[in-house]
Amino acid sequence: MLAGVAFILLWQRQAFHHLLHLRTYQLPLPSAIVDAIRENAELLASYARYTLTEAVFGMLLGSALGFALALIATAWPKWGSGGIILVAAFNAVPIVALAPIMNLWFGDGMGSRIAIVAATTMAAMAINAHKGMTSIDPLALDLMRAYAASKLQVFRYLRIAGSLPYVFTALKINATAGMIGAIVGEFFFSSRGLGYLMSNSIKVAKMPLGWACIVVAAVLGVIFYLLIELLERLFIRWHPSGRV
Repeated sequence: MLAGVAFILLWQRQAFHHLLHLRTYQLPLPSAIVDAIRENAELLASYARYTLTEAVFGMLLGSALGFALALIATAWPKWGSGGIILVAAFNAVPIVALAPIMNLWFGDGMGSRIAIVAATTMAAMAINAHKGMTSIDPLALDLMRAYAASKLQVFRYLRIAGSLPYVFTALKINATAGMIGAIVGEFFFSSRGLGYLMSNSIKVAKMPLGWACIVVAAVLGVIFYLLIELLERLFIRWHPSGRV
């Protein structure tokens, strides 16, 4: 907390401007950013809701697809392992390359940004969930077999339950990746959203408003992350990481 306060004070006193040889129009002061947030609060709130909707729906869709792929790869390793590799390779494609393709497929509405976010969040869930489902304790598996558990019961109560810590790790990664995907997608084809407002503000040299978009996006990302962390504590209290 003290380090954060000191950082903002140094920024306000233009210490970073002198260090990096920047003008205040290149790096607005925190006071100017706060003024921009206050003066454009209604616009920022409206565009933030739009961007957050894209990020949430895209993340949920991408995470669901990734989890389904992990299930297939675990149940049928011979067929599913190749899918994990393909998703990992697809994740290496830059967002700036995906944006025009998704816009061509899904139009210039919200659907294209949801598709971009889904594509960028699918791999993290697929890889993490698959790791969790295949990294089970051999003793636990022997115990389930000793109790004559069926394959479906082993899958449900051991593999899926054991993968939950990995799933929530992937969701935390996707919480920030989803915001990045939505904002970058709005740079190219959008008439609303924080990315659109940020891009237009920088083009017309309204740097305080552009930085206000960055601050709002960062706050949304932190809240999104903390919400997932809260859900993690509620759903996996049995895990050693959730014990006090």
